[in-house]
Amino acid sequence: MKRPAWLPDSLVLMLLATVLLATVLPVQGRGVAVLDVVTQIAVALLFFLHGSKLPRQAVLEGLLHWRLHTLVFAATFVLFPLLGLALRPVFEPWLGATLYLGVLFICVLPSTVQSSIAFTSLARGNVAAAMCSASTSNILGMVLSPLLMTLLSHWVGAGGAGEVHLSWHTVEGIAGSLLLPFIAGQVLQRWTGPWVSRHKSLVRINDQGTILLVVYSAFSAATVEGLYRHLPLSQLAGVLVCCAVLLAVVMTLLTFLSRRLGFSREDEIAIVFCGSKKTLASGVPMAQILFVGQPLGLLVLPLMLFHQMQLMVCASLAKRYARQAPAAAAAASAAAAG
Repeated sequence: MKRPAWLPDSLVLMLLATVLLATVLPVQGRGVAVLDVVTQIAVALLFFLHGSKLPRQAVLEGLLHWRLHTLVFAATFVLFPLLGLALRPVFEPWLGATLYLGVLFICVLPSTVQSSIAFTSLARGNVAAAMCSASTSNILGMVLSPLLMTLLSHWVGAGGAGEVHLSWHTVEGIAGSLLLPFIAGQVLQRWTGPWVSRHKSLVRINDQGTILLVVYSAFSAATVEGLYRHLPLSQLAGVLVCCAVLLAVVMTLLTFLSRRLGFSREDEIAIVFCGSKKTLASGVPMAQILFVGQPLGLLVLPLMLFHQMQLMVCASLAKRYARQAPAAAAAASAAAAG
């Protein structure tokens, strides 16, 4: 039976089910400590497997296309944060300090890997460049995202309840849970890489399972603390509008700049998809480390909504690019012949 086009993707449905479960049956008492340990192990395994499956040769080859990667990284780590700050006078009064901080967190995150490559391939774009940009973005994001989040939180409200402090504990958490497992995966890639390639379904299950664990933990804490009882529908609508504005502005600018700077159609596709997307797989575990003692459920809510929105928009755009591909190829051939 064909999946209805209007139905959200499987991960989104599982996220909704997890949020519902955390609302009805939140983890409490000793279960919180057990869940924390299980989640830490799952996160470390997640980044170890990412390190094992990321082909180093593709990264080295892709780095040669420096103009494309510079534009993608500038969009990911410069344009998005600047937009988040520029729109603060509108976003923060509407959303409140905590949800606005969650929107800022979206702005500092690296690009997705799997979906950026998949959409670029579907749209018949430069897959090799997309693989390099998205992968390198995730590597840089392990360092840049926490630093940017710290700087932005200080900028928007020094001393506020939502301020992020890049303490030794935070650095240790990021290094131990994210960076070291990733490096270990790269070092052992010769042995672990083939196994990961043969068991892609298990890797995908680990990716999604880790996200669900962190989301369940975050939303359980939010339920126990009664945070969602105080979340008006106007604020939820505000988060959706803010996510839509960020995505629309960045995608429009990247399309314009790609054409203005003379990139090919294939490169434009890779730039638009890699530069406009934000990772949920790395973002949720990172939030757990950065926002210790803060309302994590509310802070990751904007990211969850942005994730679904970017999937829906990019799927539609990729299909549109694919439909236009034959006409674009014919026009390019005619121009070359002329």
